[in-house]
Amino acid sequence: MSRVGRIRAETAAATRSFLRRRTAVIFTFFFPLLLVLIFGVLVRTQPGGGGLFAQPDAYYLPGYLATVVLFTPLSRVGSEIARHRDGHRFEKLATTPLTRGEWLLAHTLVNVGVIGVASLLVFALVTLVTGARIPVSVDLLLLVPLVALAVVLFCGVGAVLGRVSDSQDGVIAASNSVALPLLFLSDTFVSPDLLPEWFLPVVNLSPLTYFSRGVRALTFAAPEGDGLAGLGAAANLAILAALAVVAFGVGAVAVPRGE
Repeated sequence: MSRVGRIRAETAAATRSFLRRRTAVIFTFFFPLLLVLIFGVLVRTQPGGGGLFAQPDAYYLPGYLATVVLFTPLSRVGSEIARHRDGHRFEKLATTPLTRGEWLLAHTLVNVGVIGVASLLVFALVTLVTGARIPVSVDLLLLVPLVALAVVLFCGVGAVLGRVSDSQDGVIAASNSVALPLLFLSDTFVSPDLLPEWFLPVVNLSPLTYFSRGVRALTFAAPEGDGLAGLGAAANLAILAALAVVAFGVGAVAVPRGE
């Protein structure tokens, strides 16, 4: 079987496995939509009021999308590796021509498809229920590679978490420990001006920062300021692409083989 055939077969198997777990399917789509309804409808933004949610509604679209591209791949890929290890499936895969990179690519493709649909739903819900004004232009098409590359990146990180964790519960705990700080400290819901000045360089170390700034440059406005905070969508996309390649490579190496 060719490489394309192996990846296609593993992708189909991973898709069926995901669809059979109805709870996972429901919460993959339900959680980010619930977040939009809570913060976008109930809490509401208070432009000019200071503090959290003091920006216009459109400012927080990157945060809502970040929830999808961050939590889902970390938990899904990590849990999948944990399940495979518990069922000794990697020992069986070691007897096949399927490589670690091909296995991770197949599962990443499933995540790209699922999270792509979820991101589209989040985008539609934000514009419908929060009153966010998104400038419509051909540049919005860059949202597609931004979402796809972010998913690739965090699938790689999820593979590492799956390798170092000793159980599915451990994967969930590790995923949340990584995802929660990143979600709020990556120029998403918490604007940089609310953080201590000494902490701002740390924000630039988060890979999620380049996703959120790239999305915001397309849907709201590029953050004002010097340095990395003032980069446009294309520059953030390029940085995200480089980080995604590195993360995927590390994740492919981390996928167990014959344990």
